[in-house]
Amino acid sequence: MSDLHDLQDLATPSLAWTDNLVLNQPELDHTHQEFVELLNRYGEALDRGEDALPAFRELLAHTEDHFAMEERWMAATGFEPQNCHSSQHAMVLNVMREVVRYADELGDREPLAIVRQELVQWFPSHAEMMDAALVYTMQQRGFDPATGQAQPTTQLPEGEKAGAGCGSTACGH
Repeated sequence: MSDLHDLQDLATPSLAWTDNLVLNQPELDHTHQEFVELLNRYGEALDRGEDALPAFRELLAHTEDHFAMEERWMAATGFEPQNCHSSQHAMVLNVMREVVRYADELGDREPLAIVRQELVQWFPSHAEMMDAALVYTMQQRGFDPATGQAQPTTQLPEGEKAGAGCGSTACGH
């Protein structure tokens, strides 16, 4: 009986909001918590056998706004325009938009179930590495998200360039 329960857990992934996801940047933490809630709401619709497309569209709209906010912050703190953090945002949005296109144009709902597991696996590492690096840069630059301004006298440590990396060892610094 325990094995069956374990298999069900694998088949229906969800994402818990944990201290590991907290970056101590209130606006970003709130946005991330909303992302997790919307991701789980869409997953719950799938689990109930309902049409999860409306919940997925809500998650997509939130994610577009979420990533646009981070992109503004990266631009304001001196990240290079073509950085791997931004590239990852673009890839995720492209996949999510394709899921909607498949559902709308082809009537194919199968990608809705597939992308759920991918997002559940992707988000924690993105937040813990790339978003944490963004928050670090914001702190080093004295960036205030409320005003969109960085303190001109605040500098990164010697030899460190904002946005040259992304918080991932795959980017090279």
